[in-house]
Amino acid sequence: MDFSWTNDQNMLYNTILHSLQKDSGDKEPQHNSFWTRSQWERCGELGLLGLCVPEQYQGRGLGALDTSHAVEAFGRGCTDMGLVFSAAAHLFAATMPIAEYGNEKTKEKFLPGLCSGKLIGANAITEKESGSDVFALKTAAVKDGQSYILMGTKSFVSNGPVADLFVVYALTNPAHGYLGITAFVIEKGTPGLHVGEPLQKIGLTSTPASQLTLDQCRVPLSNRLGQEGQGSQIFKQSMQWERACLFASYLGQMERQLEVSVNYAKTRRQFGKPIGKNQAIAHRLANMKLRLESARLLLYRACWRFDHNEDAMQDISLAKLAISEAAIQGGLDAIRIHGSAGIDVEAGIEVMLRDALPSIIFSGTTEMQQNIIANSLGL
Repeated sequence: MDFSWTNDQNMLYNTILHSLQKDSGDKEPQHNSFWTRSQWERCGELGLLGLCVPEQYQGRGLGALDTSHAVEAFGRGCTDMGLVFSAAAHLFAATMPIAEYGNEKTKEKFLPGLCSGKLIGANAITEKESGSDVFALKTAAVKDGQSYILMGTKSFVSNGPVADLFVVYALTNPAHGYLGITAFVIEKGTPGLHVGEPLQKIGLTSTPASQLTLDQCRVPLSNRLGQEGQGSQIFKQSMQWERACLFASYLGQMERQLEVSVNYAKTRRQFGKPIGKNQAIAHRLANMKLRLESARLLLYRACWRFDHNEDAMQDISLAKLAISEAAIQGGLDAIRIHGSAGIDVEAGIEVMLRDALPSIIFSGTTEMQQNIIANSLGL
């Protein structure tokens, strides 16, 4: 494994990073409002919404390792992690299932718009009673001629309030358990599809999320992804993409966080010297760097194995676990280093901790990743 980047890879990273930094300028992120459609379309212009989508559908056609490198630049250059999360969830949990399991008509209809930013995608699998038991669904899909009729309610649908289409998972054969789940693409405005009001969250607050209700919602058979009963496989594959690549955005945030904290430690003076000269501060920064680089190498290895069609489940879980826990600890460290400035909302330090908190929940909790790792050890 050689993780040195080529000139093309470095050019992509730097183009994304510098473009986002230029777009942000000196503006502070809007933590109490949602991102705008113009910001979304800008992500499309930079190619961030179709990084790993085949080029024939207007994507970049990148593998997991190159995609994660680009997403890392996204997280470093964009101070609004809600926008970063929305774009990544759109790509990995909604767009990639269509790219990998949609029929040709579905791909041609939706993928170009999803890559360009003209369309916004959302994934709808979570239900209030299922939680980490993600396949314990109650939403049902009954075949009726050349259509399916869906009934049920989904919760915490990221991008839900603004989405143009949803990738929805429902039971088509309850007796088969997780092998009886099927995935569908449902467009906004379909009769029987109702989107709830935006939810209030502790972090990633600019990501609009809502409940989704399906009431006798009729979906054409052509909008089914893969075969009937293939939904659990489709979802697991999308989670491989999400856990492997979305979390690269937190590497970017941690890199930005470390830069800000080091600069503060060099310039903030107490008792006649920069606070960085105190071991208590210097060691905290050293540990932030250690966690960042350790997590980065775990992610790069996971993506490399994913690209080479090796069994990367353990590697991906290790990377997801390391990054999410490191992001939270890094947020706490940054606040402690900045002192009172760290809890001042205007300074933009505390928001990095709040944005890190959901990372131990979505895409499988810390405990679920530990279970996967333990199982891979034969326990």
